[in-house]
Amino acid sequence: MHTVDPVGLLARARSRQDELVAAVADLVQVESPSADLDSCRRCVDLTAALVERWLGSSPRVHDHGGRPVLQWGSERPRVLLLGHLDTVWPIGTLERLPWRIEGDAMSGPGVFDMKVGVVQAIAAAALLDAGPDDGIGLLLTTDEEIGSGTSRNLIEQVAADADAVFVLEASIDGDLKLARKGTSWYIVEIIGRAAHAGLDPERGINALVEAAGLIAQCTTWADPDQGTTVTPTTATAGVTDNTVPDRAVIGIDVRAWTADEQRRIDDLMRGWQPTHPEAAVAIIGGGINRPAMEESAGRDLAALAVGLASALGLRELGARAVGGASDGNFTAAIGTPTLDGLGAVGDGAHADHEWASVSALPERTALLAALCQTVLEQGTR
Repeated sequence: MHTVDPVGLLARARSRQDELVAAVADLVQVESPSADLDSCRRCVDLTAALVERWLGSSPRVHDHGGRPVLQWGSERPRVLLLGHLDTVWPIGTLERLPWRIEGDAMSGPGVFDMKVGVVQAIAAAALLDAGPDDGIGLLLTTDEEIGSGTSRNLIEQVAADADAVFVLEASIDGDLKLARKGTSWYIVEIIGRAAHAGLDPERGINALVEAAGLIAQCTTWADPDQGTTVTPTTATAGVTDNTVPDRAVIGIDVRAWTADEQRRIDDLMRGWQPTHPEAAVAIIGGGINRPAMEESAGRDLAALAVGLASALGLRELGARAVGGASDGNFTAAIGTPTLDGLGAVGDGAHADHEWASVSALPERTALLAALCQTVLEQGTR
């Protein structure tokens, strides 16, 4: 791997802008919703071909827990470039939201979250002429949008000895993501007893009424002063309009800035009981998912990024805390320095107006390359 000054990195990245955009177009036009494993595999295979073409060596494409994963470079890298290829968009979205470029904006399902970031990761390693034994590792998963339940242990294993993890999730108004809330989610089942709603409703146990009690109570567990939110999100109950419902299922989303708050809500959720003594309740899915990513994990890396952005002549780079979670939450929680939000500049994650900046694509690629080079030369621990 060759040492290159930051300005030289930016010039090289800008000279490849058309190539970078073409790679993004290719990835966006292979739809890859999390639930469609065949589509995810097609996207992984396309990305593997891009890695081989740009980096001159083949990545390792394998199934982990039944899901496709792409890895390149060191098994235990000093610098880990972390991202995902799955999106929230169902197959067929391209017909409604086709790939297009209008001015500086690239559009299409998954362009902002986070196929631009994937291209930037591969291109940054290419700018440095990095080989598979030069200390940089690339890990791309396909279950991030559904909680990373399969890939979490792999992510933590690969990141355990790294000096830095750079997460290629999209930026927030161009700024880095210095801290993220932890996420928990719960699927709660309440079992009552069916009865005729007109003839003898008193013989039933109304699971929907019990569920309403849970919904009303759990929202009081939130703590606005600490930024903790508890949000009921889905609800199903009953089978016919004239039957006391004997089953209800409620989905609840929890976000918190600290592990203590996540544990507090978890205890309350698991301790909740219906008012009717014969009703039953069970958490049939979920729990604490991603631990909070606290600022301490990325503060030094953010300062480094701000300085390198200035050296590159880019706009002043900010860093902020955000409510959403990513796989960076996992790597930060195991003590590995982690910086998130290094991906696309744009807007509209999970929304129809999703877009990413063309001109920022080479700029962020050069910034990422400079970060990798600096950490490999200087370390962080």
